[in-house]
This record gives sequence, structure tokens and C-alpha cells, in this order.
Amino acid sequence: MKKLGVDWIISVSAVGSLQKRYKPCDVVLIDQFLDRTKQSLGHTFFGRGIVAHIAFADPICEKLRRLLYKSARRTKARSHDGGTYVNMEGPAFSTRAESVANHKAGFDVIGMTNLGEAKCAREAEISYATLAMVTDYDCWKTDEAHVTVEMVIENLRRNVDTAKAIIADVIPRIPEAPEWPCHDALRSAIMTERGVWPAKTVRDLQPILAKYL
Repeated sequence: MKKLGVDWIISVSAVGSLQKRYKPCDVVLIDQFLDRTKQSLGHTFFGRGIVAHIAFADPICEKLRRLLYKSARRTKARSHDGGTYVNMEGPAFSTRAESVANHKAGFDVIGMTNLGEAKCAREAEISYATLAMVTDYDCWKTDEAHVTVEMVIENLRRNVDTAKAIIADVIPRIPEAPEWPCHDALRSAIMTERGVWPAKTVRDLQPILAKYL
């Protein structure tokens, strides 16, 4: 993405609902993550001689998220402002015990991919936000049919038109110049002194580190 000059990423993601108020085909403009994966080492470009600790208290780019929420409202999508996305370990869906625990804890939606994407986007100084498109109630809700691949795909198809409308509305509203805080996230994040950066790591990360070389 960085090699292509990407400065903004809108993730359109299928998610399961952890609360009754988020119905299938609703859109949740999440603003937080809870990590239930074992992939933290895979969610960074750094290591190998260069240490970086990005600020991640607010993991979604709020400026892009607000634009998306306003576009969702303008297009009459059933949308929700804010929410916590539980990033689970795939590829299997949740056990009922896991799902009930997430529901009782008050989390909002669940998926398998967005946390790692958001962390890597922040390290790459790319603005990142999610359109969390609800495809099903996760299996905490026992009066609903068990989540299946067929169910997810059917509702995902219904969500396609909604996502297209939101994206078509928001794109003209995104500024041309990448001048948001996310676009400067590495400036105070790199802990290793420039003089000791390994040459191979610098070469590998050149698209990300270019303005700091």
C-alpha cells in the first residue's frame, strides 16, 4: 500500500454482532479494538534492529471515521457511532462460551482481521477506519440460527450496496493532502537511534521510513 502511495484505507469488514441492538446489515463505525489473537508479532513491520512503539490508544483514525459516519447517515444506512471490535483468532468461528463472555463484557462486534490491519496502517502512517458490516449475531444469541458461512455470505452480499453508497459519498470529502495526525505517527515512535539501524532492515522498510532517512 505504501509503495502505491496510499494515504487512506477504508476497511469494509464482515463482523458478527455481540449485542442485540446491532442487527444484520447494520453498519458500526467502530473506534476501539480488543485483541484476542496470538499474532502480535505479525502485527508490526518493526523489530529486526529497529524498535518502534506507535501511539495506539485511539486505534482508528477519528477524522476518517467521522467522515464515514456522516456519509452513512446521508445514505440512510442503519449506522451506529462508535463501538469495540473484538479481534478473535480465526479461521473457526467463536465457541458459545467465548461469544457469551464477549457479549456479557459489553463488547460490540467481532471479526478476525482488522486489528492487525489497523496497527500496520498506523506504523505506515496511513489513515485507517472500518465500516463494520454486520452479517449475523454471533452464537451468544441462542434464539438465532447458528452462524454459517452461507449466512455470512448472504448478508455480506446485501451489505455490498450499502458499502458502495457510503464509499461513493465519502471519497470526495477526503482531503487531497495527507496532513492528519495518523500521517505523522512514526515521528515520535522510533526508539532506536538512526546511526545503528541495520542496513537490511532499512532497505526492507524503505517505503515506510523514507521521510526519516
